[in-house]
Amino acid sequence: MLPSAHLGSLSLAALAIAIVVSCVSEMNVGVLAIALAWVVGVVVGGVKVEALMAGFPVSLFLTLAGVTMLFAQAQNNGTLERIAHRSVKLCRGNAGWIPVMFFLLAAGLATIGPGNISTAALMAPMAMRVAGRAGIPAFLMAIMVGNGANAGSLSPFAPTGIIVNNLMAKIGMPGAEWLTYRNNLLAHAAVAFGGYFLLGGWKLFRRSFDAGGGERQEPFEARHWITTAVIAALVIGAVVFKVNVGMAAFTGAVLLAALGCANHKDAFRQMPWSVIVMVCGVTILISLLEKTSGMDLFSGLLAKLSTPATATGVVAFVTGVVSIYSSTSGVVLPAFLPTVPGLVERLGGGDPLAIASAMNVGSHLVDVSPLSTIGALCLAAIPPGEDARSLFNKLLAWGFAMSAAGALACWLLF
Repeated sequence: MLPSAHLGSLSLAALAIAIVVSCVSEMNVGVLAIALAWVVGVVVGGVKVEALMAGFPVSLFLTLAGVTMLFAQAQNNGTLERIAHRSVKLCRGNAGWIPVMFFLLAAGLATIGPGNISTAALMAPMAMRVAGRAGIPAFLMAIMVGNGANAGSLSPFAPTGIIVNNLMAKIGMPGAEWLTYRNNLLAHAAVAFGGYFLLGGWKLFRRSFDAGGGERQEPFEARHWITTAVIAALVIGAVVFKVNVGMAAFTGAVLLAALGCANHKDAFRQMPWSVIVMVCGVTILISLLEKTSGMDLFSGLLAKLSTPATATGVVAFVTGVVSIYSSTSGVVLPAFLPTVPGLVERLGGGDPLAIASAMNVGSHLVDVSPLSTIGALCLAAIPPGEDARSLFNKLLAWGFAMSAAGALACWLLF
């Protein structure tokens, strides 16, 4: 078996390889992380394979699978789309309120469970189509619906929120779920509305539009009311009665399938298995770093870049830049959040929760970049008549600008 220091260095090198590959390749980095963990830990380092497999996050896997299955059913049976269509009607023909409504709707939907990517996949086509019909610049609508989806991403019921809260509990910060959610929500609301009004959104309040557009509005049927009731019961049960979100979501999914309200097989196929494998695979590699001195080395590298006074800004910038090219929930946060205790220790001070919040916010603010899934979904839904290349360039510039803006905001606030 290799000396601990050498094994730690190899483990850190394996993590670095996984992060780089996630930025430049379409390979599922979770599968790569498992392979690297086995080669470095078992084949080279002599770690028992049972000890390596013990790093698989069973609780996280079950929670993610349950929540994503339930909301895949709600999306497939049309419940979420009907809620969205009716929400647009509340704008009462004023074009300026449409992006605001989509921000609020995306944030609300992401908060109750689907998460940011599923919400963006649902909302972006509708939002961009309405933007084209109402004469709203595609860029303004993209930053509103994209930031709205990200604003709800760290809810305790959303997949990314589940991942983050699980990671923070493991490093000694349990019970910060709603504070983490609030910080992220306020940050995205500030940049979205700031960008919307600074870039000309205020002019849209002088315009009117046809909310119906000649489209027939599908009615709510029994299956949609039952689905809505199940989701409401999940939220109430988790908030008020502290039930396990994953187990309750599985129960709700079974209930919808048994009552014929949703197609169980279609929902199972549409679950984000790629993301789930990515998160669980990287977590196994991170567990190897924790068993060796690799995490200490990683914390030391971050400590060299910052001081107790600048740590929040530095980590927000670093995670933001990496997140432009890589998966925030699957790679960036699972890799960086476990470094917080070691980073605080090496710096000789600092607030662990503030540094963790800076990582969470900084990595999410850049996710409207077209290189990220949410920005790409907005770009793919661009309405006729809009210049796709121009929108790509604007969203890319926005993403890079947010890495700097997020760093400054986190340094000032946290």
